[in-house]
This record gives sequence, structure tokens and C-alpha cells, in this order.
Amino acid sequence: MRRKSFYSVVFFAAFLFGFGIAKTTQAENVKIGGTGLGLGIMKIFAEAFEKSHPGAKIMVIPSLGSSGGIKALLNGALDIAVSGRPLIGEELGKGIDAKEIAKSPFIFIVNKNVTKDGLTPQELEEIFRGETLTWPDGKRIRLVLRPETDTATKMVRGISPGMNQAVSLAMSREGMIHAITDQESADIVEKIPGTLASSTLIQIYSEKRQVKILSFNGIEPGVKGLGDGSYPLSIPLYLVTPPKILQTAQKFLDFIYSEDGCKILTENGNIVVHGSKRDKR
Repeated sequence: MRRKSFYSVVFFAAFLFGFGIAKTTQAENVKIGGTGLGLGIMKIFAEAFEKSHPGAKIMVIPSLGSSGGIKALLNGALDIAVSGRPLIGEELGKGIDAKEIAKSPFIFIVNKNVTKDGLTPQELEEIFRGETLTWPDGKRIRLVLRPETDTATKMVRGISPGMNQAVSLAMSREGMIHAITDQESADIVEKIPGTLASSTLIQIYSEKRQVKILSFNGIEPGVKGLGDGSYPLSIPLYLVTPPKILQTAQKFLDFIYSEDGCKILTENGNIVVHGSKRDKR
């Protein structure tokens, strides 16, 4: 009986020891989410990272928006938040850190059946004002609006004082198409003829969206135009992290900041912000 008890203790101890090893060697799951414009690129990063780090799991959460992602990070629901803006207001002084990693052209997209290839600021203003209701071929223009507090809406308003007024007029009209997230907006443009919406090159490239990208004031949006200043509209991409970062999350960040990570950013319509490499040290 005593021998049986001895073997039972040994077996139980071995079980606990083995479980402890399994638990400590198992890679941590990393949850990342936030603005919809950065989710496609994060999925590309996650796939590449998981291939070189067996057992690691990067979970990309559906769009929460920049503010929603930062709130989720503060509440411990995310390990990394993706934001289209720096920290503001009450987010400051919470111990979290936001680093800009890239800039991408802010663009206008249309359904692939639209024959027009570009818009001038004046043409865009007339569409938002409701003065121009059809495309050159006579098909109806269906404008897709975003929430008032969304970064995309603020970007469009910031093009000019006239554009700011035109957005207010568009927001006040009945029967307009509204999209909550970046993904919903792109879905609508892909499916509905005549649609026009704002977006970012990083989202369209990383999600392989089947839409037409318009030139703006005669300039094609791209990394070259953004780099030499000829294309005027851009939006930043920030990664927001808590005071204490999981080991796997830090490795994932290091991968994003690496040469391979920078290549992925560039291939998907971004200018890499050089500070990202410096900040990781």
C-alpha cells in the first residue's frame, strides 16, 4: 500500500512537472485590433510571423476603430492596438505608448464599372454638395459616407474649407449610404455600381480589394508620389502597446520593424517611418 502511494505521488508529480513545461513552453496568443485600415496588413504580418515562429498565434480582431482598439488595449482585451492617429485626450498619461510605423496614401475608390479615372478637388466638392449626381456616362453616383468621428471623415473635411462644408451638406441629406467600418465601406464599393468612397492604399492593397483607385487632382496615389510630396493626402499607421508587453507580442513587433517587415509595408502601399526601427531599440 505504501509502495502504491509512493508511485502515485511520483506519477502525480511527473504529471504536474510535464504540464508545467507544456504551459511555460507554449507560445502566447497575441490579440491585435483597432482601425480597419490596418487589419489587412496585420493579417499579412501574422501569417509571415507564424511561419517562422511555430506555435505562436497572432489573432487579428475585426474592426474596432482607433478609439475602440485603444480602449480595448487599456482594458486588457488587446495586446497591441492599431490606430490611424496618435494618442489624444484621456489616452495620454495612461502608460501606453503609440509609435507611428508607416504612412499610406489616403485615396478615393469607386466601383469597377465607373468609367472615370480621377477627380479634382472641385469635382469631389460638387459631388459631396449634391450638385453633381451622375458620372460622365450618365450612371448615378452613390456616395458612401463614414461616421462623423471617423478618421476618414476628418481627412475628407480637411482637404479644404469648401470640402468641409460639402461634407456637412452630404451628412444632412436623406437616403445616403453610410458605412461604419473601413471593411464595410470597401464591401459596398465592390458590390454596388456607381459607388464612391474614401479609403487608404494600405487597405486596398493588403485586402486585395476589387475596386478602382482614382487619381486625385491628376496625381496617381502611390508610395513614390507620397515620398516626393506630389500626392498630398496621407494617413498614418500607429501601433499602440501597454506598459508591459508579452514576450511573443514583442517578437511580433520586432518582426514588423525588421527588414522583412519594412518590405511588407512598402509592398502594400506605405512609406515606412524610419523612427520605427530606431524606437524598437
